[in-house]
Amino acid sequence: MKKVLTGVFLVMSSMASAQDSPLAWAARLENDFRIVPNITYLTASNYDAKLDLYVTRTPEKPLPTLIWIHGGGWTGGTKESFAGIPSYLAMGMNVVNVEYRLARTAPAPAAVEDCRCALRWVINHAKEYGIDVNRIVVSGGSAGGHLALTTGMLPASAGLDRQCPGPDNLKVAAIINWFGIADVNELLDGVNMKAYAVTWLGSAPDREQIAKRVSPLTYVRAGLPPVLTIHGDADPTVPYTQSVRLHQALTAVGVPNQLLTMPAGKHGFDCCTAIQRVNAYAKIREFLGVHRVLDVPKASSAGPQD
Repeated sequence: MKKVLTGVFLVMSSMASAQDSPLAWAARLENDFRIVPNITYLTASNYDAKLDLYVTRTPEKPLPTLIWIHGGGWTGGTKESFAGIPSYLAMGMNVVNVEYRLARTAPAPAAVEDCRCALRWVINHAKEYGIDVNRIVVSGGSAGGHLALTTGMLPASAGLDRQCPGPDNLKVAAIINWFGIADVNELLDGVNMKAYAVTWLGSAPDREQIAKRVSPLTYVRAGLPPVLTIHGDADPTVPYTQSVRLHQALTAVGVPNQLLTMPAGKHGFDCCTAIQRVNAYAKIREFLGVHRVLDVPKASSAGPQD
């Protein structure tokens, strides 16, 4: 953890503006934010689910907040793998970096339940840590993108909030989906079958029903928060067509959303070239400005776009 936290501020220094020296820029961010690592937000299946906070030092002035959920096919990955924290701090956002139960600890739908619990924890502790509950954004990559979608889209009626019951206030302002799974069923059989999905669902006789229950496409409806999806069209791990279908379904019911396609992009770190990644973060900033999460100039249209 110490190496990761040190690395965060080293990366910050590389992002300094032309008016600052890298060290001055990094020092200013360090003055503005504090790090609270490894807070247990849930204990389930004899597992302590933890999150890290990168939050304002002035909680009386709450900030928009990004909840990040790591990927790894629901079978691997760690929160410590996330290298994008400085980009969001530079946008003036808190960051909450979340881990959850993997398949070896508990099969589906445990990961979905855990991430909903993380959202509830963030809302319940908002005042303490300077989190603006009206400007919470949930994001993640791959399986984390899927979990970001379910965290932001699930209605209470889905019955996946029983692990951490409470009021029906689990709302987010926007979802940033990096190449996440939208249709889990498609990955269980046929030409798009993926071992990671089969492992997560296990051999339960009702696995198709569980897969549908945890698939974001199941919950597409009017009134959802805006969704930005970023996906490479040559992704061998999560079919790009899933993001196309999600984009089309959201557009059909009037949910503001965009699909940012990375030409020839593959999966994970290989989704984007360096220039494409810079453009992706510029699009995220613009998207969050359009939807009033960030105080940046609005784009010309807030509606669904290709």
